[in-house]
This record gives sequence, structure tokens and C-alpha cells, in this order.
Amino acid sequence: MKQHKTIWLILLLAALLLGASLLYTRLAPSGGALGPTPAPENSSTEPEPVAAPDFTAYDLDGNAVQLSDFAGSPIVLNFWASWCGPCKSEMGVFQKAYETWGEEVRFVMVNMTSGRETLESASTYVAEQGFTFPVFYDTDADAAVTYGVRTLPTTYFINADGFLIAQGRTALDEETLQTGIDMILG
Repeated sequence: MKQHKTIWLILLLAALLLGASLLYTRLAPSGGALGPTPAPENSSTEPEPVAAPDFTAYDLDGNAVQLSDFAGSPIVLNFWASWCGPCKSEMGVFQKAYETWGEEVRFVMVNMTSGRETLESASTYVAEQGFTFPVFYDTDADAAVTYGVRTLPTTYFINADGFLIAQGRTALDEETLQTGIDMILG
């Protein structure tokens, strides 16, 4: 009798795991895929370009930096945290892209420093890893709230005219990051 209950429990657990896996596969964004920026609802015509909203973050010395400070340049805007595994997995890709495109594209790496993350833990991580891209700290959550960031990592691609072109809401691989850069350079 105990053996039958155990077998039924194992089968039930396996069915639940399979169902959850299928649901996740259908609902989760594909790994590294870029999507269009959100368009206004109920739009029957071609959507108007969406201007990238401005925000204020801070450099390591506490100086205020606004996204608009980089106007006129294509921008890769990335939201991340040092405790986020997927964020860590893409940082090397961003470093390599920064070394390649840092003269033509502005990399705005915004650390989510307004909650679980601290300025010290984030800046220590950046220093230990030897990243040279510019990092800004969202200590008052202005950037996160402005962009509605709910998942990490999140990346936006903004063209030189200041319009949101594409977004990625998952860790980006090298090819996907390059695709986004090509979109804002083209």
C-alpha cells in the first residue's frame, strides 16, 4: 500500500514538473531575443517612435548623470545588479562590445542600487572583474521607475535621435547584443 502511494506521488510530481516546464517554455522570452519597444495600445497605424525617457543616476563619486547627457549618440542602456546571475553572465559580453564600439556607442550600465544592491557591493564587483565600461548607480530608483524595470537584466537600444529601438529582457549573448548595436547604428 505504501509503495503504491509513493509511486502515485512520484508520478504526480513528475506531471506537475512537466506541466510547469511546458508553461514556462511557452511564456518565457527566448534566450537573448530582442523585442520591439512597447507600442501604444489600440494603434491601427504604424506606431510613432517612442522617445527614450530621461532619468538621473549617479557615478561612483556621487555626481548626477542624466541619460540626456548622452544625446546625439546611439546608446546601449543596461540595468543590472551584482547579485543577479544572468546579469553576471552577460557582463563579459558587454565589456567586449564596449572595447569594440565604445567610441561610437555610449554604454550606460545602470546598477540597481536602490534595493538589495549596495554601492559598495556593486563597485567592488566592477573593480574585481576589471570592467572598464561606465557604470552608474540608481540609488534613488529614478531610472528603474522611469523604465518600469521589473526583471534583470534588461537592456534597451536607443538610436542617436533618442528613440527606443529594441529591448531585451534577459541575458544577452554576443550575437544578440551585436544585433541591437547594428539596429541603433544603422
